[in-house]
Amino acid sequence: MLVASQIAGLKEELNYTTARGSGPGGQHVNKVETKVVLRWSVANSDHISEKQRSQLLRKLSAKLTKDQELIIATDACRSQLRNKELAFKKLVTLINKSLKEHKTRKATKPSKSAVEKRIKQKKQLSDKKKWRQKPI
Repeated sequence: MLVASQIAGLKEELNYTTARGSGPGGQHVNKVETKVVLRWSVANSDHISEKQRSQLLRKLSAKLTKDQELIIATDACRSQLRNKELAFKKLVTLINKSLKEHKTRKATKPSKSAVEKRIKQKKQLSDKKKWRQKPI
């Protein structure tokens, strides 16, 4: 998880570009550049630790460009400022989700009573099928 100081530092490293977006707005969409494209270089970031960087590069490998840049585009709103905020929220959510540690599975085995119950059921089914057969 990113801490507040890291999030503030990330804002300095982001590169925003705008374009004409689709989405709501009618003719307004054809005139104003409301779509926001956010670019962040994971490999060159100074505000994340080396461990976090390697974890992000591994988990986000499918979403990164050849230059290890993460690109997020948003054109959900009519406002460029609102789309900028949404893109940044998406980035922080994606990073936090990727940095979250998953619990390792502990191997367990069934109890004695569960094993005995299973074997008993198998035996009953076997006997039932045996009685269906034609006598020799």
